[in-house]
Amino acid sequence: MEKGLERSIDFGYFGFVSVPFLYVMHFSHRFTASYGIDIILLTILIKLILAPLTHKSFVSMKRMQKLQPQMERIKEKFKDDKEKMNKEIMELYRRNKVNPLGGCLPMLLQFPVFIGLYNALLTPIELRHAPFMWINDLSRPDWESLPFTLGGWTLGVPILTLLMGASMFVQQWMTPSAGDPNQRKMMLMMPVIFTAMFVTFPAGLTIYWLVNNVLSIAQQYLTNRMDR
Repeated sequence: MEKGLERSIDFGYFGFVSVPFLYVMHFSHRFTASYGIDIILLTILIKLILAPLTHKSFVSMKRMQKLQPQMERIKEKFKDDKEKMNKEIMELYRRNKVNPLGGCLPMLLQFPVFIGLYNALLTPIELRHAPFMWINDLSRPDWESLPFTLGGWTLGVPILTLLMGASMFVQQWMTPSAGDPNQRKMMLMMPVIFTAMFVTFPAGLTIYWLVNNVLSIAQQYLTNRMDR
């Protein structure tokens, strides 16, 4: 109606991310006629844009992993002098041109992308009742597409969410760890936590995270091969 009514839709604080994502999906939908495929194509596009930063993150974590033995020796040598220990560790980073926060940047950049896509999939009417493969509604959790009744409770099989959790576990297992073994064990618990969270998330968002994980695994594999 050209009355600016589209501005009445609240995409939240990350609307500046949600709206372009929605336009991209609208454009690709003209050719695919499937919002599930549109989400996959959008995920690939986002991954390509963030690929250089993700690569730097992987390389930074690999360098941190190689420095771990030296860091342990410094910690043992200056265990009674925290200030001297921190100074020596920072000097070690400087000599090897390693940024200890280099592995966190892509994760931080993923946050507004994640929230923006979440709102882009949950807020508009387009994805409501939009099917994809066995999923009946991309705006609803995937377990609702495979329901069953148990003891008077309506439950479902979250196949997509379980695949996402498995892919995240593989990704965490492949990611270089610069911390102690206990920290690595905690990181391996993240797939369990995320799987529990995604059970209630829209299936469209789960598709995004699953495809993103698969692409990250492929990129990590190539990075590891190049680093040999």
